[in-house]
Amino acid sequence: MGEASRAAWLRLIRSENVGPITFRELINHFGSARAALEALPELARRGGARGRIRIASEAEVERELAAARAAGARFVAMGEADYPAHLLTIEGPPPLLAVKGGPGVCRRHAVAIVGARNASLAGRKMAALMARGIGEAGFVTVSGLARGIDAAAHEASLDTGTIAVFAGGLDRLYPPEHEGLAARIVETGGALVSEMPFGWEPRARDFPRRNRLISGIALGVVVIEAAARSGSLHTARFAAEQGREVFAVPGSPLDPRAEGTNELIRNGATLVANAAHVIEGLTPILGRRPDPTVLATSGSDDLERPLDVGDDARRLVLEALGPTPVTIDEILRATGVRAGELHLILMELTLAGRLDRQSGGRVALVM
Repeated sequence: MGEASRAAWLRLIRSENVGPITFRELINHFGSARAALEALPELARRGGARGRIRIASEAEVERELAAARAAGARFVAMGEADYPAHLLTIEGPPPLLAVKGGPGVCRRHAVAIVGARNASLAGRKMAALMARGIGEAGFVTVSGLARGIDAAAHEASLDTGTIAVFAGGLDRLYPPEHEGLAARIVETGGALVSEMPFGWEPRARDFPRRNRLISGIALGVVVIEAAARSGSLHTARFAAEQGREVFAVPGSPLDPRAEGTNELIRNGATLVANAAHVIEGLTPILGRRPDPTVLATSGSDDLERPLDVGDDARRLVLEALGPTPVTIDEILRATGVRAGELHLILMELTLAGRLDRQSGGRVALVM
């Protein structure tokens, strides 16, 4: 990808109400990021936006590109060699990733290791043993650079390769005390990765978004010590939705930190006690190549891409939508509009800030 195209992609994904799914649909519909950027104001107006949509300026993007260069990072686009291959297969992969570190580590098969921030000594030891064994078998470890299990997994796999996924920008390390660990990850050939803009301070809602990348990069996720409502269970749920293997290390029923992992096992996760168990569980799928649908159409065999639709079609779609999430297929059956028309209407509503896109391809009106 040329630098001009990369900058246009960055402008588009940094513009208001443009997430990864809408980005893909815009590129599919208009053919390029530049054409999509030109169409954004009219699309948002037709969707019912009350004001002008904020479009990232060329100056904003140049500042972010300069910040990346100053930090020793680069932006890797979908389809490029350093973009994690398995991440392409998830719903809504980030169009661009900010990456700092080794150019080859993101191309290798990976296993995620996640768990409690307030991990026990035994839990941290298990994470280290697991990460070391997985690394020695040729896998990269992926985690979120958090305290506890994440940090133990990264530390133990520095020599074999590890990827840390940030919830904020790459220049907004969290927690701050892991600055030295982040530096060692890069120094030893690992990578720091984020989809968020430089300068972005991580908020609570950004961590689940980060967790979907941790599971998406990996072939499987190992959970070590997780309370009943922990973020690690979100990662396990994303892994299951993405078709990844879910592994859990059992713990004492008396330890609240084991409640989540034990429940995962009850619900079908593979019980593991060492790295060999994880590798055994992954062996049957190692020969499969990812089947990404990079910038593919959104599951529709209707290739018509209308530039506008009639008021009747918009009315039918708006009547079918509400605060309760529904699938695209349900809307198509209920309204009878063509798939190309529906996708354009949903793009308009998204850009106007009136549509909530949820996992599993479900959508709902923002009331």
